[in-house]
Amino acid sequence: MKPHSGDGDIALGFRVKSGVAIAVVLGGDRRAPTAMTRHIVELCDPRAAETRQPYHDGFGTAQQDQRELARRIAVVERCATASITALLAALQPRRPAGAALVVGSVIDPASVGNPHIRAHANEGRLFRTVVEDALKSHGIECEVIVEKQLATAAARLPCRPAELTRALAAFGKAIGGHWRADDKAAATAAWLALIARTEN
Repeated sequence: MKPHSGDGDIALGFRVKSGVAIAVVLGGDRRAPTAMTRHIVELCDPRAAETRQPYHDGFGTAQQDQRELARRIAVVERCATASITALLAALQPRRPAGAALVVGSVIDPASVGNPHIRAHANEGRLFRTVVEDALKSHGIECEVIVEKQLATAAARLPCRPAELTRALAAFGKAIGGHWRADDKAAATAAWLALIARTEN
């Protein structure tokens, strides 16, 4: 999907999930940005189901084979790098001024005692960091926001909560197709990234 043409800054917002991220691009006036595009960013190999939850070995079981785990992580890193590079290429000649990621948690996996829950925490950290690293390799700094804290972070936006709700609905209409909570979270993150970069 190609972005709309036009001048001014653009910013990326991501809702990072296990194996995939939803990316929304906003641009223009930071007080009333324009929704440009939405992308599904693959962070794993769709042909290899085990790379969507690389720290798992079947339902409710943590992967113990370190060589297999290393192989899966390497696949995730390659896929994320390729997907982010392709996304940025699709936005050319415009270049995002910044990005923000909405994630489920930033808990340290080492602090989790239960092996199954620790596997989820490891996956959360992995998919978050591969997106961060891929963006930074292109010179794009990003902010990480825990989903439960997104409403608090959104207080930095130049609008009231009711206005944000209307704006998010308008973004969905402009982009078209399905527009769910993850898309709204990514759009909110993009707006936060846009105001952060234009204020600097």
